Formats: sequence, structure tokens, C-alpha cells
Amino acid sequence: MAEERVDGWRPDVLGERFEQLTLPLGSDDEGEVVATLVRYRPRPAPWYTLPWKPRPGGVASGIDVLYVHGWSDYFFNRELAEFWARAGARFFALDLRKYGRSLRPGQTPGYTTDLVAYDADIEAALDAMGHASTDAAATSARPLILLGHSTGGLTLSLWAARNPGRAAALVLNSPWLEFQGSRIGREALAPVVGWGARVNPMGPMPNVDLGYYTRTIAKEQDGEWEYSHEWRPDRSFPVYPAWLTAVLAGHATVADGIDVGAPVLTLLSARSTIQPRWDDAMFSTDIVLVVDDIAERSLKLGPNVTVARIDGALHDVFLSRRPVRDAAYAAITQWLRGYAPGR
Repeated sequence: MAEERVDGWRPDVLGERFEQLTLPLGSDDEGEVVATLVRYRPRPAPWYTLPWKPRPGGVASGIDVLYVHGWSDYFFNRELAEFWARAGARFFALDLRKYGRSLRPGQTPGYTTDLVAYDADIEAALDAMGHASTDAAATSARPLILLGHSTGGLTLSLWAARNPGRAAALVLNSPWLEFQGSRIGREALAPVVGWGARVNPMGPMPNVDLGYYTRTIAKEQDGEWEYSHEWRPDRSFPVYPAWLTAVLAGHATVADGIDVGAPVLTLLSARSTIQPRWDDAMFSTDIVLVVDDIAERSLKLGPNVTVARIDGALHDVFLSRRPVRDAAYAAITQWLRGYAPGR
């Protein structure tokens, strides 16, 4: 890898036009804690425009986008960055502490006991992007869209509700806003998991990931995507009671109703297939979340929520087959025409 540049940005593992910046966050009982901000730098547009071919502005022109990944994941989707760049936005992605680029030797992958801990990661990223909370001029100069997948969608929604006015819009990709067993199942499970978190916060819990989701996305199997199987393991990170308690607390907060203070677009698959045996329907449905429950919970995020159900989508809508991804990008484009900040 090339020598680190003076401003701290250096070439990223995604290759040409991607750079990364390490964001120090202090330390905890497992050592150094960092987050990692990734940016996409598209080729500059020519300085001239021909009179018969005006330079397009794009439906997200002048906007900054910050993407946050889900559980047992990290940012690797070049195509997603390219889509937002073509729409006119500056695209950034954040690998949270103990995930992906930010995972250090000896750390427990993805582990936290409180989703509020990620506020520091998000603030560090926004500071580097020019959206520091104390810099009102920078914050207002370029509107901010938060883009979150699964647990990242939950984390960003809770952050936006605690920080009204910072985000101009949220785009959520299958956000994990409710437990798979619905509110009744969550409320029955929470006391048991909470007791486990107090007695043995890092006690092992059963891994219910059978590897089916990896089969649908990994190029080595039946999917289309190349990525690090160390940073995104085939059967997900181990789950611990203290971590699950933090997530369930986030679900309860959303269920009670929050206001993210901005228009929301939630992208979901049209159907779910959640079962312990393989079915080819898993190539075209969400096999992680109950999408009907997530659609309902999305309405608890504020008064201005749009839910787009994408037929044939996987849990990560942007890892679905090409025609499905095109439909998802078209849904975003259509939504931006009405809700893009500053338009």
C-alpha cells in the first residue's frame, strides 16, 4: 500500500478512487479503538461543457452521503458509491469500531454493550466530512443523507433522533428496527437476555446463521460479490448477551416512537423466507428479517416515511441481482426528486 498521505487519507482496499481515513477513538479493555472512514473520489468532470451536451447536475447534487453497514459486515460495495456519485453526491462509508477495517487483533468483532457508543464513531466521521456538530456553516452548506443497512439503519435512526436537524434525510436499507419474533417475542426474550448480560455478558449464544445468506451473495458460491470473508464471515460473528441486550433496547426505543427529524425512505424486500432449511426462494427474499414487521416499525421513525418494497430483493437490497438493484436505485432516484435536501 502506498505511503500515507499528509492529510491522513490513504489508498483503500477497494482500489482505485477509494481512500480511507483512520479515526482514533481512544481505547477500552481490548486496546486501541478506531473507526474507519472510506471515501469515493470519482474522476473529475471536464472543465468544459459542450452547448449540445450540458453537464448533468444529478438528483443528489451538492449532498453528502454517509453509509453505515450492518451486523457482521463492513463496506465493500463499489457500485453503491458509484451510484451516489453519478447522482451528484459525495459518498462516504464508515466501518464502525471493531468491524472490517477498524477491527484490531484481540478485539471481539462487532461487540458493544450500548448502541450509543457509536455516537463517537459517527461524530468523528462527520467531523472529517465537514459536518462537525459545532460547525453550523459546514453542516448547512452541504445537506447530509444518512444511509444505513440493517443494524446500521437502527444505529443511524437512533442517532438522528438524538441529534435533530443534523441529517436532512435518511435512506434505510432493510433496517433492523424490530426483533424477528415481533414485539411480543422481543418483550418475552429481553428479560432473559438481560439477565444473561448481567451474569455473563460475553457468554456464548447459539449461532443461528446457517450460511444461507452467504450462499446468496458470495461469488465463490451462487452470488455475485467478492469481499473479505474475514471481515464478513460466512456464518456471522458470535452473538453475546450484552450485545443483544443493546440491540433489543434500540428496538424498544423505536417501538415507542421516535422522530428522526427528516424524511425517511425505507427499502425492503417484498417477502421474507426465514426457515432452517435451504429453499431457492432465498435468492429473492429477505432471509434475515421479517419485512412486514420492519415496514410497520419504519412508520415509528417520524411523520414523513416512505416504504418501498422491492420485489426479488435480498436482505441487503444492494446485493440483490442486477435487475433488482436497478429497481432499488430507481426507487431512490424517484424519492430524491421529491425529497432531496435543498432542491
